[in-house]
Amino acid sequence: MTVETEEASLAQTTERVKVLVDGRLAGFLDEHAAPVADPEVAAAYRLLRRFILGGGKRIRPLLCYWGWRGAGGEESDQIISAGSALELCHAGLLIHDDIMDGSELRRGAPTMHRSLAGMHEGPGAPSFGHAAAILMGVLTLAWSDELLSASDVEPGRLRAARALFDRLRAEVITGQYLDILAQVRDLSTVEQALMVVRYKTAKYTVERPLQIGGALAGADPVLLEAYSEIGLPLGEAFQLRDDILGMFGDPAQTGKSVLDDLREGKHTILIAHAFQHASGAEARHLGAWHGNPSLTEERAAELRDIVVSTGALARVEAMIADRSRDALHALHAAPVDPLARSGLAVLAGGLIDRTR
Repeated sequence: MTVETEEASLAQTTERVKVLVDGRLAGFLDEHAAPVADPEVAAAYRLLRRFILGGGKRIRPLLCYWGWRGAGGEESDQIISAGSALELCHAGLLIHDDIMDGSELRRGAPTMHRSLAGMHEGPGAPSFGHAAAILMGVLTLAWSDELLSASDVEPGRLRAARALFDRLRAEVITGQYLDILAQVRDLSTVEQALMVVRYKTAKYTVERPLQIGGALAGADPVLLEAYSEIGLPLGEAFQLRDDILGMFGDPAQTGKSVLDDLREGKHTILIAHAFQHASGAEARHLGAWHGNPSLTEERAAELRDIVVSTGALARVEAMIADRSRDALHALHAAPVDPLARSGLAVLAGGLIDRTR
């Protein structure tokens, strides 16, 4: 098989898995319509359905799939259900994350709390939108449990996967807590910011989905550890790229304003490094405008200039390169078949070298 043929085959596999996951999610949502006849409840369920099915890269289902294939799993509905459960979990967490961040857009469309608030008029609409979105997020998280439990695999393997799924949720919630904690601390260090990256994203987005897929296929501890050695640096590189895009990206590509993270006061490694290496005047300017809800594009451009001049952007790019190299080295050494290795290598490249 030529390189071009292999790449085309892997691209077809990626698209097929995405289509199958979307179909499984659509079928599950068809079976879980609003349980009461109230038209406004039904409208909220329709908004939730649109949010779940309306875009997304399906990264976690794809990693779960390749974790399964790397452990000897064959094509089956079982891994599609498991990957779809991870996507439901992700959707619920995104709904809550947007509330905490005060985000207006997600994937280029209004966030769930904004959409739900738009169903009503008057001063109480924003509060209603927040409360209703919290409920929709909890519902989606509950559905993820239900869908994973429906995976028709050997009970022992399902128990192992569920244990990893439980750890995933505890870890990502802890990471989110660390993230909001950073906003009320005086100043987060690079080490503290990296801890947020590891728990909020690296474990949740890459390491655990790989391991869950492997566990469902009966992976031994050696392979699960190899997935960890691949997943942690790859997940950290993914989040570091996301932080750069959050400050320097094109909103038309990312579907999210480049002002959100700065107005929110998100303590990324970019910001931590910039504070650490800023001059007195630069540090005062960062302190005045980072986390300021009145931040304008002009002031944001000044903050971006400080991030560049302090070497923070170059440092984070170097961290991405280091972690990418570590992940690919671990992947080449992992005891997986060549197809899974190639699939994961292509997926890893897409996670790191992206514009959205």
